[in-house]
Amino acid sequence: MSTKDNEETLEESQLQEETNTADTTEQDELTTEEQLHADLAKEKDKFMRLFAEFENYKKRTSKERMDFFKTASQDTMTALLPILDDFERAMLHSQDDKEAEAMRQGVLLIYNKLVNTLNQKGMELIQVEAGDVFDADMHEAITQVEAPSDDLKGKIVEVVEKGYKLGERIIRFPKVVIGR
Repeated sequence: MSTKDNEETLEESQLQEETNTADTTEQDELTTEEQLHADLAKEKDKFMRLFAEFENYKKRTSKERMDFFKTASQDTMTALLPILDDFERAMLHSQDDKEAEAMRQGVLLIYNKLVNTLNQKGMELIQVEAGDVFDADMHEAITQVEAPSDDLKGKIVEVVEKGYKLGERIIRFPKVVIGR
């Protein structure tokens, strides 16, 4: 072989190497591009999940804040309930005394004003009467007595203490006597 043949062979080898290198580089670029697309899709998915989680967090905290504002005065109202009970008892006992009519009217006026103020702040009476069906989720049974009639078995015989709600939350369960 001559030098010329060696040079040609060498040139062919170099050309073939360059072609192989170019093909490999193109394949590397494609796989790099595919890898970048896959990474982008993964990061996009993480972003969407994080965004959805943040939106749920905002909704949850907003709801909790609204519930807090609705029931922020619960402690104060709960403390006022025994006073309300005392007013009711005083009015009940003063009905029999004709001489105390003026005082009864004054107590009634104060009682109505207190009830109206509490109602304006969101407190409402839980309506319970004798003969209603006992519901353990809504009533607090303090005792059971023999039912005066068969139709009062398992039902409320007497309401001992009224119950109240503040918004949707029960702040004091009605205390009742049920028939057995």
